[in-house]
Amino acid sequence: MPLTADDVRNRMHEIDGWQYDGAELLRTFTCNSFTDAMRFVNRVAVAAEQAHHHPDIDIRYNTVKLSLVTHSEGGITDKDFALAASINRAATE
Repeated sequence: MPLTADDVRNRMHEIDGWQYDGAELLRTFTCNSFTDAMRFVNRVAVAAEQAHHHPDIDIRYNTVKLSLVTHSEGGITDKDFALAASINRAATE
């Protein structure tokens, strides 16, 4: 079941660095190089596979933009918050 907009806003403190645009959770990561960006995306892929939940990913040289929404539920769910937290951990590895 999707979270309400108020629920999402109230939980944003759980996922440092992410933004809520009213429809998705968004975050941009800047890496030191293209190779580092690809390594990061591979860590994100592992976390996404483990969660059975996959972000939209845009890679531009050393910049990785991620967006999360549970399409099958029609909005942001607990799955999105859990994956965002996992992605934050992957960013520090």
